[in-house]
Amino acid sequence: MNWFELKNWLELSTGLDRDSLHIYAGVAVQLSIAFCLRRSLASPIPWFFVAAVALLNEYYDYSFVPEVSLGNQEYYDEAIRDIWNTLLLPSVFLLIAKFWPNWLTGKLDRDKVTVELDEATPSN
Repeated sequence: MNWFELKNWLELSTGLDRDSLHIYAGVAVQLSIAFCLRRSLASPIPWFFVAAVALLNEYYDYSFVPEVSLGNQEYYDEAIRDIWNTLLLPSVFLLIAKFWPNWLTGKLDRDKVTVELDEATPSN
């Protein structure tokens, strides 16, 4: 079973459309690479893996396009939509983990809390 047949099988067996599968695949690749490389989601490395996989997938899909459809704008629009769907959530996760990590952990910055408590404490 080649990659194209595997993607068709996934679509048929899960009942999800290809757009949904791109979204799930992007998140799965990002989390898997972050786990395997022991990197935070704040690191751009897992995101770059997602981008590489998305581009390789679209290149592979392009190899299955009949010659008659090669100049068809609809194919290019679909490829851009696939890349967009694959990268959107991993991009959001990267930005949140990098700039607002407390949103993911629910922990407060201890230094900030200490400063706020010191300011709130009346001095004698």
